[in-house]
Amino acid sequence: MKRRDFLKTASAATLGALAAGYPKAVWSAEQAPEKIKPTADTIIVLWMGGGMAHTETFDPKRYTPFEKGIKPGDVYSTFRTIDTKVDNIKITKGLERIASVMDRGALIRSYTAGDLGFILHSRHQFHWHTGYAPPQTVAAPHLGAVIARTLGPLNPALPAFINIGQRLDLGEGEELKAFTTAGFLGSEYGPFNIPLPEAAASSVRPPGGMTPGRFENRDKFYRKLLAESPVMLHGSDFQKESLLRSVDNAHRLLGSSAAKAFDLALEPKENVAKYTGGISDFSKISKAGQNRDGSYEKNSIGRFGLGCLLARRLAEAGARYIEVTTEYIPFLNWDTHEQGHEKLVHMKQSIDAPIAQLVLDLEERGLLNRTLIVLASEFSRDSLVEGKPDKKVQDQVPVPDTIQDIKNYGMHRHFTDAGSVLLFGGGVKKGHVHGVTADEKPCKTIKDRVVIEDLHATLYTAMGISPKQAYEVEKRPFYVTRDGLGKSIHQIFA
Repeated sequence: MKRRDFLKTASAATLGALAAGYPKAVWSAEQAPEKIKPTADTIIVLWMGGGMAHTETFDPKRYTPFEKGIKPGDVYSTFRTIDTKVDNIKITKGLERIASVMDRGALIRSYTAGDLGFILHSRHQFHWHTGYAPPQTVAAPHLGAVIARTLGPLNPALPAFINIGQRLDLGEGEELKAFTTAGFLGSEYGPFNIPLPEAAASSVRPPGGMTPGRFENRDKFYRKLLAESPVMLHGSDFQKESLLRSVDNAHRLLGSSAAKAFDLALEPKENVAKYTGGISDFSKISKAGQNRDGSYEKNSIGRFGLGCLLARRLAEAGARYIEVTTEYIPFLNWDTHEQGHEKLVHMKQSIDAPIAQLVLDLEERGLLNRTLIVLASEFSRDSLVEGKPDKKVQDQVPVPDTIQDIKNYGMHRHFTDAGSVLLFGGGVKKGHVHGVTADEKPCKTIKDRVVIEDLHATLYTAMGISPKQAYEVEKRPFYVTRDGLGKSIHQIFA
């Protein structure tokens, strides 16, 4: 499936969602959800968009230093192995701060991405976030929307689903919009998007200089436009009402004390610096990140850190589902089609301190046990194999017979037969490893394979939601895990 076809089918599903009626919870006698005692109230997903290579991060293999003339097949890990707080868990150099908190976490090394044919990042991200492979005949809801709809908000003044750090007006923004939505569940359960965490406070305030009266008039005019829009003219009564409720919720947030959680200026500067590599001045946080030529803005490492700090504040305030992304932009960040090693040096600098600090801050505040932190990516990478060894797909990256340039040193091809997922808090075992991958190439999963429906079942179970939960749409059940078959990985819970 090409991008154009993906967009066409996603758009058709979205239009279909407009006509969907109230998505009531349903299940058959065979699929009746069991009652589950939750181990977490809040989930924070730290999204490594673009394909985080497992052998370069949380599943190190033998170190292969760069030298001209080396064969790509001889490259296993381009970073040395380091110790962590747990004797039997090793990770890679550049993640020293995360290594220091591994005794609070559980590491899955056997996540296996779906077989979706020709690999597109947006399709695999759709699959990861909804649990369903595109295209779908209905608008599949995002994981965060399911949690928002099923559990409701912890704090009624706050959006239950908050998405931080992804701009949807560049790169493959339209493809990402296809799953960054509540789908048929209704607009009120969709994400509250904060593209730039340093500007989060402005998202919960009227525009600067606008008087209260003018703001109220603008709100009335916006509702009038909505009433005349295709959504209102052709959508179902439920979808119309849900859209208006989402507007009411946003309006209520503006006048609520909960809006203070979005204001990072209220955070002590020394706390900000812990998340951003020492930067406490928001004006110095780069809005560009990585440049198209592969270089980085001097202070670009601070944005993901600010997102993690914002996530901590929102978790304290009572948000249900928070996602913070390093931001997926084609060929940048984790999307290492070349300069793999050099890019990962920077990406590790971006994530190492803020992730460890988020764990420590939540623990200090007594929130870690009830907050599940999930670090994940759509798939991994390998120097040779595109897809899986037994299900190879079309190569997207040329690999030379021998490496003569540093730009070819690192993991460039999309690899779906293994991947790492790191969990903290939320009732998971501490210092635990699940799954094994081969030490020899291809470094594929060889024990305790984890697929997306089982990973989702695990996350839902932690939140007290049955993997068999379903919602009726178009007169048929739509399960929160594929066909209600997801099975929680009970071994990772304490």
